[in-house]
Amino acid sequence: MVSLDAISTFAQAMPSKRAMVDLVSGRNWSYAELDRVIDRLAAWLVQKFGPRSGVRLATLSRNNSEMAILQFACVRAGCIFMPLNWRLAVAELEALVGDGDPQILFVQAGFSTPANAAELIDISGLLSLGEPGSCPPREARRDFSEVSTLLYTSGTSGRPKGVMLSEQNIFWGCTNLIHGNAVTITSTFLCDMPLFHTAGLMAAMRTPLLAGGAVLISEGFDPAMTLERMTDPALAVTHYFSVPQMAATLWQRPEFDAAKLHKIVAWAIGGAPNPKAQSERYISAGVRISEGFGMSETGSNFAIPPFELDLMLTKAGSCGLPLMTIRAKIVDEEGHEVPEGERGELLVSGPSIALGYWNQPALTAAAFVDGWFVTGDTAMRDADGYFYIVDRKKDMYISGGENVYPAEVEAAIAERTDVAECAVVGVPDERWGEVGRAYVIAAPDCNLSSDEIIAHCMGRLAKFKVPKSAVITDAIPRTASGKVQKHLLKARAIAELDTESAV
Repeated sequence: MVSLDAISTFAQAMPSKRAMVDLVSGRNWSYAELDRVIDRLAAWLVQKFGPRSGVRLATLSRNNSEMAILQFACVRAGCIFMPLNWRLAVAELEALVGDGDPQILFVQAGFSTPANAAELIDISGLLSLGEPGSCPPREARRDFSEVSTLLYTSGTSGRPKGVMLSEQNIFWGCTNLIHGNAVTITSTFLCDMPLFHTAGLMAAMRTPLLAGGAVLISEGFDPAMTLERMTDPALAVTHYFSVPQMAATLWQRPEFDAAKLHKIVAWAIGGAPNPKAQSERYISAGVRISEGFGMSETGSNFAIPPFELDLMLTKAGSCGLPLMTIRAKIVDEEGHEVPEGERGELLVSGPSIALGYWNQPALTAAAFVDGWFVTGDTAMRDADGYFYIVDRKKDMYISGGENVYPAEVEAAIAERTDVAECAVVGVPDERWGEVGRAYVIAAPDCNLSSDEIIAHCMGRLAKFKVPKSAVITDAIPRTASGKVQKHLLKARAIAELDTESAV
C-alpha cells in the first residue's frame, strides 16, 4: 500500500516551517503543528469508525482551516471527505446527502441543515476532538488509488455529480500545477476560492502544501481585502487562483495598482475561458496572469508558463500547454483527431483523471472512455502546441446554419473597458433558428446602452455572431466558484422574450 503524505514528510524535514494560516481567526500552524492536529483528528475518526472504513464525512461551511485539516485527517483515517456547497438550497443539499450518505455533517453555525443528515457536529469544535498526542495506525489509510474525496461539481447545467478522487489523482493534479506555475518551498498561496470546489481545495490549498510552501485560507473572495492581502509584504503572497470574474472585479477597484502585484509569481485563471482582452490588460501591466485549464474530474491540465511576459502576451487567450503528466487531443464527432487550427472536442488523459462519478455508472461510462476523459469543451491547438478553449460544447448554438460560440462573443464584448461582466446565450428565433442574447453588467460609474453593445460587436464579429439583443443588467447567475449558470440565464432569456412578444 502506497501512502504519500506531504504534511508528515515536511513535519520531519522542516518542522518549524509555516504551513497554514487561517486569516479569519488568525490561527497558524507550522508543518509539525499541522501534522499533530491532523493525527489527533484522524485517531478520533479511526476510533469512531474503524480503519479503512470509507465512510463519508461532509462539511457545510465557509472556508476555514478546519475543512482543510479534516480532508487530511480523512486520508489518514481511511474515510472519504465530502465538502458541500453552502450556497445550495436545503432541498439541493438533501439530494447530495442522500446521494453521498455521510455519517457526519460538520456544520458552521448559521447554516440551515438537510433533514436527512445522520449526525451533526459544529465544525468550530472539530480540532478539539480526540486525545492530544494520539495518532492513527498507518494501516488505517485506504490505498493510494482508492477514493479519498467526493467532490460534487458546481452544477452549471443541472444537478451536481459526485466526482470520485483518489489521493493518486490529487497528487498528480497538484504536481501538474506545481510544475506549470513555478511553485516551490518558498511559495505562499492566498486561497479565496471555496474549499468545496477543486480550485480552492486542490489548486489553492493542497498544491502549496505538496510543495512545502504555505497556504493562507480566507473565508472567501472580498475584492478590497483580497487586494490588500495580495500586496501585503508581511503575508508575502506569491500565487493566486481566481476565475475571470474575480480578476475583472479586482482590475476595476479604485485602489488597484498593477505595480504592487509584480511580485506575484503566478496568478492562475481557470473555471471559464478568460477574455483575451483581460489577459492582455494584466500582462501588459506586468502582472503574470496566466490562463489555465482544469476540472473537478481532471485536476490541473494546462498552463501558460509564467516566466516570459512577452510570450505570455503573445499567447493571451490560450489555456497553455499540457502539463507534465497530461496527454491531450482534440477530436471531431467521429472521434478522429483534428489538425491544428481546427475545432473539436477536448479529451485529456493522465494519472490525475478521476475514478468516475459516485453512484452514476452510466454517466461514468459516457465521460471516461478508454482512459480518456471527454471534457465537453470545444478547443483548438495552434502550431506551437498551445491549446485554446473555445467554449463549452453544449453552450454552442446554431444561427442560420453557422456555429456560434458564446465565449467568442463574450470576449469581443469584454474588450470594452466599461464592461464589468458579460454572458451570451442562444435563444430561439423564427428566422435564424437561434440568435444570441447578451447580458452585460456595466463597470462602476459607467453608462452603457444595448445599442452600444450591438454596435461594438458589429465592428468585430461576423454578422451571424452578433447578438440580436443585449440586456444591461445588475446580475448574472453564477455558481459559488464564479461560473456562469448558462441554463438559468437561458431560461431567463426565453421568459423575457415571451413577455416581450406578448406585449
